[in-house]
Amino acid sequence: MNTLKVWLLMGALSILLVLLGNAIGGQSGAMLFFLIAMAMNFFGYFYSDKIAIKMTGSYPVSEAEAPELYAMVRKLSGKAGIPMPKLYVTPSDQPNAFATGRNPSHSAVAVTEGIMRLLNRSEIEGVLAHELAHIKNRDVLVGTIAAALAGAVTMMANAFKWAAIFGMGRGDDEEGGGSLAGGLLVAILAPIAAMIIQMAISRSREYMADATGARIAGSTGGLAQALLKLESAAQRIPMAVNPAASHLFIVNPLSGASLLKLFSTHPPIQDRVARLRNMKL
Repeated sequence: MNTLKVWLLMGALSILLVLLGNAIGGQSGAMLFFLIAMAMNFFGYFYSDKIAIKMTGSYPVSEAEAPELYAMVRKLSGKAGIPMPKLYVTPSDQPNAFATGRNPSHSAVAVTEGIMRLLNRSEIEGVLAHELAHIKNRDVLVGTIAAALAGAVTMMANAFKWAAIFGMGRGDDEEGGGSLAGGLLVAILAPIAAMIIQMAISRSREYMADATGARIAGSTGGLAQALLKLESAAQRIPMAVNPAASHLFIVNPLSGASLLKLFSTHPPIQDRVARLRNMKL
């Protein structure tokens, strides 16, 4: 099912970019954007983890710099039965974390600078186990591809907006285009980008990762308490992150910005906590 979702995402992106190209430059623009879409699909699949890391501004951390973090991830990876992922730190005071990569052999886990200061060891292990669960369940590819492609659509939409403003459309000639059509396309592109994410990243994957993570950690309490702390902190501490990548994180990093909730795919924290507390290991 995840593989099918990836192909659907790639197809949807290609269609959107071709429509943009046609609106901007007619048939020649459509062909150019089709080639761009094919290139982006290729790089999105094989370099999706690097794209997600770049979108969040995360940087690699060595074992010498974070020995306790490495020890926890190594132990939990062994329990999960997956290879040790690469570790990154996201430069943000907001406590949060995410996983990325196309499979367990090509995966990474990133934690924010703030999470190491707020949570205790049991809570951090719960969060790390949740992220490793995403890798174990093989749903990180879908999330990472969605982030990369939605970000690309947003970027192209912005380019199209400026093209329309400065009259770069083809007007009413035989190739189509025009500022009016361009304005209408721009008006719907952002919701489409959000809808792609919503369709591709179902809320059930978060519930599944919570349950799998609790089994990996051997306890539901650490993750449940961590989720409550992370939600509270996310409402108080902003994070400068591309909205298209917000669904990668364990809790919505944009929860304090109501307009950007358009991109939210996270189920309510209270529901997640209730499920964890009712869960039997």
